[in-house]
Amino acid sequence: MRILVDADVPAVDLCFRDLGEVVRLPGREITAAALRDIDALVVRSITRVDESLLAEANRLRFVGTCTIGTDHIELGALEERGIAFASAPGCNAEAVVDYVLGSLSTLAERQGWQLRERRVGVVGAGNVGGRLLSRLTAMGIECLACDPPRVEKEGVEGRNLPGFVDLGTLIDDCGVLCLHTPLVREGPHATHHLLGAEAIADLAAGTVLLNAGRGDCVDGAALRQRLAGQGDISAVLDVWEHEPAIDGALRDLAEIATPHIAGHSLDGKRRGTHMIYRALCERLGLPSRVTLDDLLPAPPLLKLALGSGLDAEEALRLCLRAVHDVRRDHDSLLRESRRQGMSRGFDACRAGYPLRREFATLEAVLVEPDEPLASLLAGAGVRVA
Repeated sequence: MRILVDADVPAVDLCFRDLGEVVRLPGREITAAALRDIDALVVRSITRVDESLLAEANRLRFVGTCTIGTDHIELGALEERGIAFASAPGCNAEAVVDYVLGSLSTLAERQGWQLRERRVGVVGAGNVGGRLLSRLTAMGIECLACDPPRVEKEGVEGRNLPGFVDLGTLIDDCGVLCLHTPLVREGPHATHHLLGAEAIADLAAGTVLLNAGRGDCVDGAALRQRLAGQGDISAVLDVWEHEPAIDGALRDLAEIATPHIAGHSLDGKRRGTHMIYRALCERLGLPSRVTLDDLLPAPPLLKLALGSGLDAEEALRLCLRAVHDVRRDHDSLLRESRRQGMSRGFDACRAGYPLRREFATLEAVLVEPDEPLASLLAGAGVRVA
């Protein structure tokens, strides 16, 4: 069989070489003609799989996306052709939570506040949002959540989910808003411009808005207007409308602006590849012989020893940055988008993204017993000795 894979999907040879011939193409170069005589397709979010792409797919029987989201996949078109589909829900959820915590820690240092002073509102409590709520709670940070579809699914009991409120209450009561919703354009729970002009205008001065879900869930023009006009809120943006041709003015106004890389840990990417590999093996009726451990190298930084005298949040920031410093990603987007142009620079940052591991790969060694610090670090996802 012939398997066409996005060239930026990692560990492809280790996973797929025993299943057939592997053909690799950049995601934006996967065209209808390229799918001729292809049996399986493995993509990321930048390749839209729709009627037009499938027009010449004469042998295609499997499509897999190494991503949590599926809004780039026209599922009806696959179903009509009898093409099996698999995604990788949760594969990079831990990496996105790492990104959120690292960004908030950086912003707190820049602006002179403490993480545990702020109430955090999480919009969308799925794979990412649910993990974020768990980590924030373990760190002793007060949280509220908004997820109407989940409340509706839970029925009458769901209306009493602790900490779940409507979006208006979340906006009124939280100093930090984190968006982790899928993009839904229609229906009672549509999320397109979920934070539109009115909601953005209602944000209290000092609010931090962080979007690591889908760019179209925030009205970028309205956010740019609020940031450029009043300038009294802060934005951390990893996802954008019209990627890769994002709004340069909004990029410049954001406190932290990154090129859709929140989930780009080595662990998350290889976890996603492995999930699709297993799904394809199942489709073919074959055993999956490659394990996730086979795909993960040892982390470059194994341990960090912490002595006494560090403030707890300073120690936390030191550990988080040792694994992933979000300022590097911010600087990279600014540099490359100015040097190469917005679209090419944005894509170049993603394609050439450097090695990054997850917080759980680091062990923090406390030279002296410090239970509050140990609890804070463990809550953030760092292993503590």
